Amino acid sequence: MPARKSEPAGTPAKKASAARKPAAKKAASTKAAAKSTAGRKPAAKKTEAAAAAVKKPVKAKAARPAPAAVPGRKERRGVVVSSAMDKTIVVRIDAVRSHDKYRKVVRRSSKLHAHDEHNAASVGDVVRIVETRPLSATKHWRLLEVLTKAK
Repeated sequence: MPARKSEPAGTPAKKASAARKPAAKKAASTKAAAKSTAGRKPAAKKTEAAAAAVKKPVKAKAARPAPAAVPGRKERRGVVVSSAMDKTIVVRIDAVRSHDKYRKVVRRSSKLHAHDEHNAASVGDVVRIVETRPLSATKHWRLLEVLTKAK
């Protein structure tokens, strides 16, 4: 293909567009496309009524018993000190140890936020919680079971 007047002599020639393809190549490409779609049925369009009929009712998850132990996860027992938040409880974990140097019994406690899916725990309950992925900025524990209810 000769170079155009506006282009320098050393520039490569442009590719031929689809309109400039020979008729034999066009016919071959359309036949290949027809063969690939020949065995298929056209997709049926769903109407809104048909889509609504296909949807199944959502079942609520059944309550399952708490496992005896969750392998590879920390587990704690503590007392619920707050259940004011929705689906969240604050659990106080008490640790009783003797001091290394003075041998006096020292009581320490820490508070953990735990996820309570069914709002089952209330203040004063003794609960079992297990470590889980971060559920929020402060919530990394999940309620396994309520061991004793508060009176």
